[in-house]
Amino acid sequence: MTGPRPLAFAATGLSKTFETRTAVDDVSFVVPTRTVAALVGPPGAGKTTVLRLLLGQLRPTSGTATAARFTNTAPATSDAGTAVTGHASSIADSGAAAGTPGTAGAGRPSGTAAAERISGAAAASSGAALAGDSYGGGLGSSSMPGADTVGAVLTPRGLHSRRTVRDQLRVYAAAAGVSDARVDELLTRTRLDDVAEQRIDRVTEGVRTRLALAIALLGDPQLLLLDDPTVGLDAAETAWLYEYLNAHARRGGTVLLTSRTLSSVIPVADELIVLDTGRIVYQGSPARLRRSHPDRLLVKASSPIALATMLAARGITDAVMRPDGRLAIAETSVAQVESAAAAVRVQLTEITSEHIHPDQVLAALTRPAGSAVRTPAIYGAPR
Repeated sequence: MTGPRPLAFAATGLSKTFETRTAVDDVSFVVPTRTVAALVGPPGAGKTTVLRLLLGQLRPTSGTATAARFTNTAPATSDAGTAVTGHASSIADSGAAAGTPGTAGAGRPSGTAAAERISGAAAASSGAALAGDSYGGGLGSSSMPGADTVGAVLTPRGLHSRRTVRDQLRVYAAAAGVSDARVDELLTRTRLDDVAEQRIDRVTEGVRTRLALAIALLGDPQLLLLDDPTVGLDAAETAWLYEYLNAHARRGGTVLLTSRTLSSVIPVADELIVLDTGRIVYQGSPARLRRSHPDRLLVKASSPIALATMLAARGITDAVMRPDGRLAIAETSVAQVESAAAAVRVQLTEITSEHIHPDQVLAALTRPAGSAVRTPAIYGAPR
């Protein structure tokens, strides 16, 4: 009998307030290992803020955020730095953001273990990597080389416009103590070989997104935090990315990514966490969300009530009367509707299909974002 999977990411009562605006409000979720999970919501929903709280780049106002064995908690009595716990290590809030591409200014933690660190790649908010022991007693048993690391792609990507793609990756590799051979391997894996010698300001946004992913993969991490990883990717690049993420999960890895649309993550996500103005409005599988917002047949009938009664007698109970008099029926077929109508001598004058697009579901769950929450400029606006 297989026991519960250990947790890779978790939030408990997590909140973050900037000045007088709340970006994240009492958020709780768990992401077990070997899962691809998606944080979904409109701009301003708090998605990027949640990722930064998980990475320890922001201090919670209340609650906790856990990535691997690192737990970021709100300080009990003062504002004197971010409390990121794990063998008594601590990461300063200001240091986590102060670096620039190629620097190691990612907030050097105190503590005695050399492995307890955030690598230099985290400094530019592009390829953050947390190193240390496993969280929950389970990650350490993985056969994946980077079972004790978290790789992250954040926004902005933290890329130097005048460097070439290869040189940018080498800068981060040097900061993380990774060989040039690993750089060449990642250029191939992320399909950047053909543009490796081009300057970053002359490549497409999709190339920059894949470069940010390559940086996050330098330490061969088991855990990935990806902020809008499909930005700028064409259909083929997106299909490649999703195939890679699914394979990563099958190998024992875990992914938490963000998206502004449901349609873009349905093909890859095992679990959905939908945010609206900082609060969770849905948490569960895509299939369960789909069942609560099914496609329907819109039927115009001479007696909708008689038709609905007969359908219910045959076990088809999800039928809703629309204001225009049509019956909206879920989980049925045209043949079943016609058979029920014939049984009660109801005349049908129109049957049309209503497909519910995933982003219609997202719009129903959320509301338009108001003005952006004001945050420290170094982090950008929360999303």
